Amino acid sequence: MKLAFISLAVILLSYCNPASANGDKKMAIEKLPFGKTNDGQDVYQYVLTNPAGLKAEILTYGGIVKSLYVPDRNGKLADVVLGFDNLRDYLERNPFFGAIVGRYANRIANAKFTLKGTKYTLAKNNGPNHLHGGIRGFDKVVWNDEVIETGDGPALRLTYLSKDGEEGYPGNLKVTVTYTLTNENELKINYRAVTDKTTVLNLTNHSYFNLAGVSSGDVLGHVLTLNADNFTPVDDGLIPTGELKPVGDTPMDFTKPKSIGSRIGRLKGGYDHNYCINNRDGSLTLAAAVYEPKTGRVMEVLTTQPGVQLYTGNFLNGSLEGKGAVYDKHAAFCLETQHYPDSPNKPNFPSTELQPGQKYDQTTVFKFSTR
Repeated sequence: MKLAFISLAVILLSYCNPASANGDKKMAIEKLPFGKTNDGQDVYQYVLTNPAGLKAEILTYGGIVKSLYVPDRNGKLADVVLGFDNLRDYLERNPFFGAIVGRYANRIANAKFTLKGTKYTLAKNNGPNHLHGGIRGFDKVVWNDEVIETGDGPALRLTYLSKDGEEGYPGNLKVTVTYTLTNENELKINYRAVTDKTTVLNLTNHSYFNLAGVSSGDVLGHVLTLNADNFTPVDDGLIPTGELKPVGDTPMDFTKPKSIGSRIGRLKGGYDHNYCINNRDGSLTLAAAVYEPKTGRVMEVLTTQPGVQLYTGNFLNGSLEGKGAVYDKHAAFCLETQHYPDSPNKPNFPSTELQPGQKYDQTTVFKFSTR
């Protein structure tokens, strides 16, 4: 009985592609237990594998991308996202490693905004400000899980109902996040939501990437290109001032490939800034490309969102360990596709309002290759 249960629980879905010279290539989804939360909820780990051998491990807790195995130019796989080996670390000390962030990714000034004439007060969890959805944001809940069939590759659908008033936000919000590990070596993330009351919404994935592998040191040698001529300057609390400033002739300029560390010393702490993607018409657009010279790994980031936050692990300080690695400052970078920080308080920024009858639908793709 035990063996039968494991077989049923572990192999949920598998496909076969036409036979190649090396035989059949398979893609599959496995479901594995990953412990229980403090209130006794079961957490599962899904393992998605595509025909090329890429593998993504995703948790139902926080929708966390726990691991992402990607080949280098010689075909050697390595895990390229920071994380932990056990649920306890994610419950007690996770700095948003790999998580779905919401209801509102990034910061809202003074944890307040006004919507349709009504003032809303949110949790202050970043000094006087509200960060990444509050004290118990989407990164700290257990999502409902469902394996789905797509023509693109193995896919996992996660759903969550955020009730009216949760963390101070208005409206009962039904959220669906679908992860697909495509046949084109992409991790595709689609976010959808509907509400019964006008609210604000800004969802992202907060994976910390190191394309050389999680135990390979800092990411300052990674070469970054950003499709962004402007960024949103911030005050000392990392709240946007409201202006859009050209990146030209500043350390913020990645319109041409430059190593992350080439000018990072000219910034206080490192990069933690929102960039305004050049094409903001809502179509899937290339936002960024990153190249790691030693391994040859390349990651392109495409999104329908108008912005992307570049964060260089400035608050990592060696106090966190996971996967056999110590996570020091600049051990990873994040490219968080998003609407701009503090948009509910900045009328000139792209709107984050979602009204009843409207459908929130955003997609981000992390595409991997080598050179």
